[in-house]
Amino acid sequence: MSKNNLQHSFVGVIGSGSFGTAVSNLLAVNSNVLIFSRRKDIVDAINTEHRHPVLGVPMPERIRATSDLQEISEHCTLIFPIVTSEGFRPMMQSLSPHLRPYHILIHGTKGFDIRNMTEEDLRQGKITRNSVRTMSEVIREESVVVRIGCLSGPNLASEIMAGQPTATVIGSKFDEVVNAGKKVLSSRHFQVFGSYEILGAELAGALKNIIAIGSGILGGLGMGKNIQALLINRGLIEMIYFGKAFGTSPKPFVGTAGIGDLICTATSMSSRNYTFGYRLGQGESTKVILSSMPEIAEGVRTLKIAKHLADHLKLHVPITQMLYKAVHEDYDISQAIEYLMRYPYYVDVDFI
Repeated sequence: MSKNNLQHSFVGVIGSGSFGTAVSNLLAVNSNVLIFSRRKDIVDAINTEHRHPVLGVPMPERIRATSDLQEISEHCTLIFPIVTSEGFRPMMQSLSPHLRPYHILIHGTKGFDIRNMTEEDLRQGKITRNSVRTMSEVIREESVVVRIGCLSGPNLASEIMAGQPTATVIGSKFDEVVNAGKKVLSSRHFQVFGSYEILGAELAGALKNIIAIGSGILGGLGMGKNIQALLINRGLIEMIYFGKAFGTSPKPFVGTAGIGDLICTATSMSSRNYTFGYRLGQGESTKVILSSMPEIAEGVRTLKIAKHLADHLKLHVPITQMLYKAVHEDYDISQAIEYLMRYPYYVDVDFI
């Protein structure tokens, strides 16, 4: 097939990690897929053997791989960038010269970008709302693309690749983006909802990873479902506090992108963030856990950003504050849990 005939005949995915691979497999039900990976061994294995050599999962023949971002932009109008939050802006800076206003980007990254700040600035608490960007804001800053969306919701990659039923939310201010995402993703195993509250969906997707770490700690300590349910509940309220500080309503946090994703991520060993917390609760150090995890637990970085931002905004988020001490300052886990158990919550719900 000639290059001209290939033009815009694929849906693009940027990122060959577990979630990018899961989304590619979902898309292949309805479309031809072009997936980007920087690694030649992954590209070659997908194209010649139709499998992911690192994850060990089969890849449908409708998926082709490339290590050329320009090829993605030339053959795909609809692109799903799914890379780490830390690598998202550099990826967009590399992709941007190849993008045009007709492109549609729906990202699947659940974290924050830090703008014009060093790690030392962050440690010193030199952070404001203007320092923090969601991925849709990064796309707007780094490219000419206007039609932007995000994927959020209970989307454990391992369950998706196993063909288990689930749902997602596409947050976007544009009906066209939501409809495009629904067309390529919807199947009998995968239901797609739409929401205009893209900022709320992005915040929920990032912040729930923090609470998942805390829930994992409880699991690692051998604690039961009662205390886990309490942590998830109070954690949801803290997520809503952050949302209000960013100017969003509580609505996205009590929907599929919020409580749905939170319950999923905060209760499953298939969640990297829950697993990180579980190992921490079992006595391993943050450094050891991070060095041995095959993929990044986004909540570790998000926790650092959220804690310092909460300090700046003077937010009442004791779970976030205490988890920061446990994860980043080696605070005694048992003392942290005891502190949270004894914390005087005088009002159950105060955001409605």
